[in-house]
Amino acid sequence: MLPTAHLLPFLATVYVLILVPGPSVIFTISRGVSLGRRAALGTVLGNTCGLFCQLVLVVVGLGSILASSDAVFTVLKLIGAAYLIVLGLRSVRDRRELAKALSPGATRRRDGWTIFREGFVVGATNPKGLLIFTAVLPAFIDRAAGHPTLQLATLGLICVLVALLSDSAWALASGTARAWLGRSPARLERLSAGGGVAMMLLGVWLAATGQRRS
Repeated sequence: MLPTAHLLPFLATVYVLILVPGPSVIFTISRGVSLGRRAALGTVLGNTCGLFCQLVLVVVGLGSILASSDAVFTVLKLIGAAYLIVLGLRSVRDRRELAKALSPGATRRRDGWTIFREGFVVGATNPKGLLIFTAVLPAFIDRAAGHPTLQLATLGLICVLVALLSDSAWALASGTARAWLGRSPARLERLSAGGGVAMMLLGVWLAATGQRRS
């Protein structure tokens, strides 16, 4: 049963949390700018599947373990941070290749499975998603209505849908900006490198943050 009395406050809260750029949003924007809309949307699909996996784990009970164990939470956070740093390094390293890919007659394409897999890893290891599922969602469950697990799953699915729509909008916007960037390879190189640095800094920030916030 869906706790409709809390639905509007829940949607407002989740939308604000998701709209604030985090690992998934920044990664999606970097993919859209460097590889285009199709790659950005593939990243969003992978991201959404990773977020859905987090929801499943929370619903079946692993979320309570992660929420109560600093060690497990830290491991998850460090995996996500390390992955972002690696992808950022690759983005800086391949900045000239990305510019060549936008040149006339270029046919080089990024493998769709690779794009999906990278997005999935970022989404599945995104600490913000885990915090939303374990700290925010329970606050909107109506225990008097019964079936708390079903309520948690329903609210979680709504959260995943909101994230899908929001991230898709970021993907389309960043993919559109790519056409403007394509007119200047040097401009794309600088932005690609900047996106890579942003991902690395984000990874370092995730790794350096202390205990989880309640």
